[in-house]
Amino acid sequence: MTIRAVFFDLGGVIVRTEYQAPRERLAQRLGLSYEDLERIVFESKSSRQASLGEIDTDTHWEVVVRTLGLPPEQKEAVRAEFFAGDIIDRDLIGFLRSLRPVYKTGLISNAWPDLRDYIVHQGFDDAFEQMIISAEVKVMKPEGRIYQIALERAGVRPEEAVFVDDFIENVRGAQAVGMHALHFRETAETVAALRDLLGLAGPERKAA
Repeated sequence: MTIRAVFFDLGGVIVRTEYQAPRERLAQRLGLSYEDLERIVFESKSSRQASLGEIDTDTHWEVVVRTLGLPPEQKEAVRAEFFAGDIIDRDLIGFLRSLRPVYKTGLISNAWPDLRDYIVHQGFDDAFEQMIISAEVKVMKPEGRIYQIALERAGVRPEEAVFVDDFIENVRGAQAVGMHALHFRETAETVAALRDLLGLAGPERKAA
């Protein structure tokens, strides 16, 4: 079956924490381990609520700073420092853009309600034909329904789509609904695997 749609995760794939130092300094200053700080931000009850669209992103960060024992006015500073080591993989975005004339491209992300605005502000919303964001559709990976929503909106069958994610449980979730799926580890390896799956040769696509 020919692949017609390519879906990517965002966090840990297109946007990655390449520089841990800012987050490490923040954790140290708060008397926490790096892992404990990440759990408070990403694995707390309020993070899940935000990821399901039950609360907005600002409310989640208000809970975070309160949990950290900090005054509310430090919310934006803490948030900025927490994400200061993140980078956007522009090479990967360029690859996605190169696919758009032939393939449907999409995002499937467990994310808070401000993600769409972030992507538009950073100027790479044009890389995606569809953005399936958990806070908007009220369901999170690896639940099958979020992948089905993506497939329905793209108008493709599961076997006509491939999904890339850095969490193996999300890869398996996509496979469980019948999609092809790749476990992201680093950009060059992922691009090479996708080119192979799509039947692309070198930097340019083979003639159709």
